[in-house]
Amino acid sequence: MTTARVTITDEAVAMVALLVERHGPLLFHQSGGCCDGSSPMCFPRFEFKVGAQDIYLGDIAGQPFYIGAAQFEYWAHTCLIIDLVKGRGSGFSAEAPEGFRFLTRSRLFTDDESAALAAAGPPPNGEQHPPG
Repeated sequence: MTTARVTITDEAVAMVALLVERHGPLLFHQSGGCCDGSSPMCFPRFEFKVGAQDIYLGDIAGQPFYIGAAQFEYWAHTCLIIDLVKGRGSGFSAEAPEGFRFLTRSRLFTDDESAALAAAGPPPNGEQHPPG
């Protein structure tokens, strides 16, 4: 069994399904910054270009999830949990017009999970794993 670096709540999965129906394939990106700049952003997949400074963490609800390399250094020891809360953020994320926003929660990896991730090696960047 592989250790997931990013997971998603059932409520957020339901929003992703609605957004895929409206916009087609999506892409998530977790950047750094203050305020809504630190929230996970959801975009139509081909409206956001990923590159070498974006780290692919896995798929959530069938959609790829990337994090900025600098942010990954801070959060590498945690599993990111993407949740959904009421309220409209001030960003350009696809869920904003629905009156909700995605929110990143986290938990520390266990010692066993950390060991498994270390053995697996570093995750690929956006050039190594472009959104498909």
